[in-house]
Amino acid sequence: MESRDLATIRNVGILSHGGAGKTTLAEALLFTAGAIPRAGRVEDGTTVMDFDPEETARKVSIATGVGHLIYRDHLVNLLDTPGYSSFLADTRSTLRIAGGAVAIISSLSGVKAGTERVWRFADEYELPRVVFVNKLNRERADFERALHDMEEQLTATPLPLYLPVGREQGLRGLYDLIAGKAYELHAGKRQEIPAAELPAELVPQAATYRERLLEAVCEMDDELLERYLEGEEPTAAQIRAQLREGTLTGRFVPVVCGSALLGIGVAELLDAIVDYLPSPLDKAHITRIEGVDPTTGATVRREPNPAGPVTAQVFKTLIDPYAGKLSYLRVYSGTITANATLLNANRGETERLHTLYRLQGKEVTAIDHLQAGEIGATAKLKLTHTGDTLCDPAQPIRLPEITYPEPQITYAIETADRASEDKLGESLAKLQEEDPILRVHTDPQTGDTLLDGMGQVHLEVVVDRLKSRYGVNVRLKTPKVPYRETITRSARVQGKYKKQTGGRGQYGDVWLEVEPLKRGAGFVFEDRVVGGVVPRSYIPAVERGVVEALHSGCIAGFPVVDCKVALVDGSHHSVDSSEMAFKIAGSMAWKKAMEEAAPVLLEPLVRMEITVPDECTGNVISDLNSRRGRVLGVEPKAGSQVVEVEVPMAEVLEYAPILRSITAGRGLFSMHLSRYEECPSYLKNRLVAELNKPAG
Repeated sequence: MESRDLATIRNVGILSHGGAGKTTLAEALLFTAGAIPRAGRVEDGTTVMDFDPEETARKVSIATGVGHLIYRDHLVNLLDTPGYSSFLADTRSTLRIAGGAVAIISSLSGVKAGTERVWRFADEYELPRVVFVNKLNRERADFERALHDMEEQLTATPLPLYLPVGREQGLRGLYDLIAGKAYELHAGKRQEIPAAELPAELVPQAATYRERLLEAVCEMDDELLERYLEGEEPTAAQIRAQLREGTLTGRFVPVVCGSALLGIGVAELLDAIVDYLPSPLDKAHITRIEGVDPTTGATVRREPNPAGPVTAQVFKTLIDPYAGKLSYLRVYSGTITANATLLNANRGETERLHTLYRLQGKEVTAIDHLQAGEIGATAKLKLTHTGDTLCDPAQPIRLPEITYPEPQITYAIETADRASEDKLGESLAKLQEEDPILRVHTDPQTGDTLLDGMGQVHLEVVVDRLKSRYGVNVRLKTPKVPYRETITRSARVQGKYKKQTGGRGQYGDVWLEVEPLKRGAGFVFEDRVVGGVVPRSYIPAVERGVVEALHSGCIAGFPVVDCKVALVDGSHHSVDSSEMAFKIAGSMAWKKAMEEAAPVLLEPLVRMEITVPDECTGNVISDLNSRRGRVLGVEPKAGSQVVEVEVPMAEVLEYAPILRSITAGRGLFSMHLSRYEECPSYLKNRLVAELNKPAG
C-alpha cells in the first residue's frame, strides 16, 4: 500500500457570498484538470457539486459539495461551500477541516456581506487564501474595485499575479505579471498573445503592478531586497517561493482573475492552489492537530504522518432514503483501510468501517485506503455522527468537536394528515443527523413541534425534504408565544363540592390561602391543616386538583406560575367524602382564589446578543427600542458592535429578516429565554381580545 507524498495534497475550501460563482468555478477547475468530461451549469442543474434535488431546484448550494482532481501530480480536494446566509453554518463547519481556501470576489458586486462573514470564518481557522476575481467578462466588471474592497472591507493585502487582457465582453486572456507575458485560451490550451496585440493601457498598468509584486516579495528577504535595490530582479522561482511563504503566513493574499464560465484564469488558479496554498504538512505547522485522551483527559498531539496512529474526524453526514448513510471523513494521521475497526472516541465504542470512497459530488469511487491529509467517505456507520473522532483503539484521541452557531429563527410545524404525523419524528431525526444546525423540540406549554434553524429558507428546505424524501407533509407556522399568568396579592377562599344522588354522595370542603411568589419561584403547596378536619389521605387529592387547575388561568387560559397555596382548613363527611370530591373542591377553591388575587398576564423576555457593523448600530438599537427592548450594553468587537438586549419574545419572533434588512445581511444574533415579566395592560387587553375572537 503506497502512500502519497503529503506535500502533494491540497484541501481547498471555495468560499464567497451567494451568487459569486463558487459552483461554476468548481466545475471549471474539475473540467480543466480533466476530472470530469464536461463542465455543468448551475442554471441547467447539471453541476457535479450541486446534486441535491433542493439545490438543483433552487439553483443555490445548500450543503458543501466535495470533489477532487489531479493537477501537476497533486491531489486537490475541493470543498464547494454554501454562500447564502441560511446555510453559512455548513460553510463554517466545513472550513474547520480545510487546509486553505479560494475566496471568490465578484467583479460586479465586489465584497458583499456574505463574503465578509466567510472571510472571518477563514480567519478563525487560520486558513491561507488565494482570491479569484470572477465574472470579468460581464458588463460593468471592475477589477480595481474588487481589489479596493479587499483592502477596505476585508482588511487584507491583495497581491495581483495576473491582469485581465480586455474588458467586459472583450475579455480575451490574462497578463502574467511574473512571466511578463500575456496568454489566451485556444482549444483549452494557453497560447501567448503577441505584445503588439495588447491594449495600449495595459503596458503601463502591468509595469506598476509588477513593481508592487516585486517589492512585496523582496521585502520578505533582506538579501533579495538589497539586490533588488541594486537593480537585480529576483527569478521566477524566487518570486514563487516568497509568494508561498507570504501566503502561508498571511502577509498578503495572491489574486488571480478571469471568468469561471469562460474558463479564463482557471488553469492559472490551479497553479496558484498548487504553488501557494498549504499541504497538510504546512497546515499542521499553522494549526496543531491536538485533542484529548478520552480516558485520561490529557492533551494529545498528532503529526500528519501516514504511518502514525489513525486519527480522523467525520465532518459531514449524508443520508439517502435508499442508499443509506454516508459519512465524510478528514484523515489527520495514519492510514485507514477498508473494513478497519476504529474507536469512536466520542461514544467510547468501536466502529467497523466498510468500503472507503473517493468523492466526486454524488459519485463515489471505491478505494482501498485513506491516508493522513486526505478526504473521503465511508458508508453505514452505526454509532458515528458528524463531529465524532475515529481513532486507533490503542492510541485514543478525541479531536475538538465541530461547533455550530446558535439558530436564529424558530417556526412551528403542523402535519397535514395522520400518516405524516406517524412518520414525522423518525424523519426529523434523520434530517437532524444530516444537518446538525437543525434543532427539533416540543413546547411543553403549547404542544407545538418547533424547528430552530438559521433562516426561513433553511427551514423551508427542511419542509421540502420531509416531503420529497420521506413523504411527510407539513407546513410552517409562526410559533405561539408561551404566555403565563400569576397572582399579585393574597386571598383566602373556600372551595366546597357537595353532590347528593340516590346512593352515596360526594362531599369535599377546603379552605385555601394563596399568595404570590417572586418571579421564577414556580409553585409551592403547603399543608397547614390541624385537628384532622381534612383527613391526611385526601390532602394529596387537594393538591392534584389545584395543580390541574393551574394549567389554565382565568385571564386567557395560560398556565399559572409563581404562587403559593396553603391548605388551612376544611371539613369532611364520614361517608360521602372521597379523593375525587376533595380534588374537585381544591380545583374550585383555586379558581375562586385566582379571581380574587388580582391576576396578571406574564410575557416571556428573551436575552439577545446581536453583532452588527459599526455604522448600523444606531439603527439596530432604535429598532429594538421600538420593540420594547431594553439595551443592557454595547461592546466593540473587530469592526463591529455587540449589542446585548432584553426584549419581549412576541416582538422578535421573526427578527432574522428584519436584522438582515437593517444591516444588509451583515448582522448576526442569538437569543435565549431570560425571564417573565408582567405584560402591559394595553397589550394584555389586545391579546385577550384576539384570543376571544370567533374563528373565521
